[in-house]
Amino acid sequence: MPDEPVSIYIVDDDKAVRDSLSSLLELEGYEVQRFETASRFLSYVTAETTGVLMLDVRLPDINGLEVQSRLVEMGSKLAIIIITGHGDVPMAVKAIQAGAVNFIEKPFIGDIVIDSIHAAETESLQTIQSTQKQQEIRDRIDLLAPRELEVLRHLVIGQQNKVIAFELGISPRTVEVYRARLMDKMQADSLAHLVRMAISIDLGANGA
Repeated sequence: MPDEPVSIYIVDDDKAVRDSLSSLLELEGYEVQRFETASRFLSYVTAETTGVLMLDVRLPDINGLEVQSRLVEMGSKLAIIIITGHGDVPMAVKAIQAGAVNFIEKPFIGDIVIDSIHAAETESLQTIQSTQKQQEIRDRIDLLAPRELEVLRHLVIGQQNKVIAFELGISPRTVEVYRARLMDKMQADSLAHLVRMAISIDLGANGA
């Protein structure tokens, strides 16, 4: 049972499926919300909604792949488990390729459902932590002076101090000073760490 209640969102037009999954998951200590259409779910969910989404790949209004695509566009942190019936496995595989954690086939086996939820929880937590880490990095980036940011962009693409100095019209020694300031403000343990942080938020020569 989870240490803290984890929200599970079930989107399936089959009431029997919604009810059976809800009963199983609530007994495990999860908080469950049910939606019979994709439209209702999409009108409810926001980019800040966290937890696990159990999503039927075939829905009467919007199919599961389109729902997944819309969630990606909004920057959703939800981990997705695809619910699939016989013959829908190719669609489920496409969902996995697009970032879904797993898919489960009807009729359900309780242990498989719970194991899938546990895996999705881990994925969801990692996504949340990654998002938080990226925001911390962006906050540090915001503290940089314009020239420091310029130097960082050049470091990210692997340029040496003397090349950076030439392109920016400053001395190599001044570049070293900026590097030292960058390491301090970005809380980087090494140049490699500094570059990895910048890359993680897609900060390149032209910025993120």
